[in-house]
Amino acid sequence: MPNPLRLIGRRLAQLPLMILGITFLVFFVMSFSQVDPALTALGEGASVADREAYRDVNGLDDPLFLRYTSFLAGLLHGDLGTYSARQLPVIDEVARAFPITLQLTFLGLIIAVIGAGIFGIVAAVYRDRWPDKVIRVISVASLSTPSFWLAILLIQMFALQLNVLPASGPLPALTDDPAGWLARMALPALALAVPVVGQLSRVVRASMVEELDRDYVRTALGAGIPRPIVVGRNVLRNALITPVTVLGLRIGYLIGGAVVIEIIFALPGMGTLILNGVTNNEPNLVQGVTLAVALAFVVINIIVDLLYVLINPRIRSV
Repeated sequence: MPNPLRLIGRRLAQLPLMILGITFLVFFVMSFSQVDPALTALGEGASVADREAYRDVNGLDDPLFLRYTSFLAGLLHGDLGTYSARQLPVIDEVARAFPITLQLTFLGLIIAVIGAGIFGIVAAVYRDRWPDKVIRVISVASLSTPSFWLAILLIQMFALQLNVLPASGPLPALTDDPAGWLARMALPALALAVPVVGQLSRVVRASMVEELDRDYVRTALGAGIPRPIVVGRNVLRNALITPVTVLGLRIGYLIGGAVVIEIIFALPGMGTLILNGVTNNEPNLVQGVTLAVALAFVVINIIVDLLYVLINPRIRSV
């Protein structure tokens, strides 16, 4: 079997075990919740006998392992349980909110990649000159800026003072109103991306500087190949592997940060959903949201691992 296929097979073989571990960890932690699901489902006026009957029918008094296997069986059928006295399916709420969180995450990711790429490449090409020094200051400042604090500043400047971008209100569908969607998502995505730009641009610069000092670059330049071609065709590709590694780790930050940013900007995503679950004592809702976010993080990082094969041929021999 070719090395790339073997590498992909190893990554995909790890995926079920990682998912199983995440489901158990989330279920185990949520089993310590002091909220009585029977009381949540039946209401405050339910009698003790009714609550005991509900617990017996739903297996809430079974040992942890039996409850976990029942949870897994339901999960395989797309059942994350119910919440509230109306017994609303958790999976429906997650399916409604999760795309919004993914949209915010990937818009922030696009901004972070473009910004870090431009800053990192310019800083490396103009190493130790004034553009590099200015970018260093900007990257350190953005890296040390908390997203939630930056979100408040962006709201004050662009929404309240300049009134050019909305900070609240309904979110138009991307397919129906792309311009309205982008305007509504611009500020939260920017608040999410700026700290990642600061870190990633420093990594891009370091990788580019390392590649620019290699012998093949001096040989190519000495042979008369224009510097932009050497940088764009050879140096940039060879320097991408370390930034992509860091980016894979920062995707988890972006997803987790999106959950917080959504609350600040009143976006109806997973952040608002988990806040409602905590506020209303809905452990099934909190469990479903946590599980969905954790699984997304694992799957995205597996995809980033597979991108290594496309970016750097040396990885293909692993």
